[in-house]
Amino acid sequence: MDIESARLLAKGIALASMFGSGIGEGYLIGKALEAIGRNPKLEGSIFTKMLIGVALAESTAIYAFAAFFIL
Repeated sequence: MDIESARLLAKGIALASMFGSGIGEGYLIGKALEAIGRNPKLEGSIFTKMLIGVALAESTAIYAFAAFFIL
């Protein structure tokens, strides 16, 4: 495998992980809103945990974004 083709393949994988992270964030937020709708008394607890989960998913996307431009 040529070095240029390996670089382009790695860029594609990084790009796919960015899209996957976006899909995961949307799913996480949707399920958190469902949980808040079912049990409004726990809104603060659910919202806090949702923010932590979104931050972790977003950091994965940011690392993939940085790797995309480094490659």
